[in-house]
Amino acid sequence: MSIAAVVIGRNEGDRLMECLAALKGKVAQIIYVDSGSTDGSVAAARNAGAEVVELDMAQPFTAARARNAGLAELDAETEYVQLLDGDCVLREGWIEAAHAFLHDNAKVAVVCGRRRERAPSASIYNALIDAEWDTPIGQTKACGGDALMRVTALREVGGYRDDLIAGEEPEMCVRLRQRGWQVWRLDAEMTWHDAAITRFAQWWRRSVRAGHAFAEGAALHGSAPERHWVVETRRALLWGAVMPLGILLLAFLFGPWAFALFLVYPLQVWRLTRRVGLAWAFFTTIAKFAESYGALKFYITRLRGGSTRIIEYK
Repeated sequence: MSIAAVVIGRNEGDRLMECLAALKGKVAQIIYVDSGSTDGSVAAARNAGAEVVELDMAQPFTAARARNAGLAELDAETEYVQLLDGDCVLREGWIEAAHAFLHDNAKVAVVCGRRRERAPSASIYNALIDAEWDTPIGQTKACGGDALMRVTALREVGGYRDDLIAGEEPEMCVRLRQRGWQVWRLDAEMTWHDAAITRFAQWWRRSVRAGHAFAEGAALHGSAPERHWVVETRRALLWGAVMPLGILLLAFLFGPWAFALFLVYPLQVWRLTRRVGLAWAFFTTIAKFAESYGALKFYITRLRGGSTRIIEYK
């Protein structure tokens, strides 16, 4: 078998070294794509035996562009490639399990497994993200940043869209599925991830980025039958923009009694709590304000003919 790994990162420090160390002996080629690190990551990655690609930071950075730059450096005989973020560490046995599944299922282009947070108890935000990674097992619509992929399938669809600042994997998975390829989530441990979100502001920015991704994804693939992220975009705009602005308008027109309509938000938290727990219900509801901001930011930028710079939360 010929398996390579493409790792992307910036200023990941010791986390990058741990990421690269876990790949040794598991893949034939390790490519690290750096996006302007100032912490010595480039030299450290070279010393660790990785092939290093330094992105031209004169162009807008996106994770999608970094991944494509890494894919362009794959050896000609590479059949499969493990995509990884530099803050992730591969779990023992993942490559073998994922490769076996791809080898036995010729129409599968992408396989992913269970990504876990390294420190879910460090903050409520880490715990929420860890739960977010626990996706249903079986055939699915999309993967995240970590996945083992079939190189021929990636080349068939032209890889990632360089211009997407978020949501690049689900968007590419849409195009793969449109070509008849399948995406699967295996019941196997895949990676440790270090979100390192300890402050509300970080979580807010991450939610803004999600809203931007929802809106852009819906703009690209929102038509039937795919309806990619249409529901997520509408839900964010309804709860995060339309309803609060509508309540404020009613209060302006008819008096302060209309402010009582804001009680719909704690009622929504109560309704969700019975199904998903209080923490998830509360932060999911609050996230709609951030997501709506991200979605509106996408629409406004598109109307102006501009492009949005990457939204970082670390």
